[in-house]
Amino acid sequence: MSTRTPDGDVPIRRIDRILAFMSLGLGILSIVCFFVVILARPAGVTNFGEGIWPTIVVLPLVALPIAFLMMMAVLIMSFVRRARANRGR
Repeated sequence: MSTRTPDGDVPIRRIDRILAFMSLGLGILSIVCFFVVILARPAGVTNFGEGIWPTIVVLPLVALPIAFLMMMAVLIMSFVRRARANRGR
């Protein structure tokens, strides 16, 4: 459980930081893969079924929803923590 700091704010827990940075990392990786797929066709890639391309194509479809769910978890945990802290005042 989080404890109050002298100035009255509730500190950020480690799990909040981990989830936030994992969500940010998955989101950025997904967007980069999305643009790589868009730019691959003009660059001359004709077959997306070989090599690393299947992973690059599927990654945004899986990672963006996971990143969104992680960010929602961070927000919900933050709201609950703040509500508990305000109730204790």
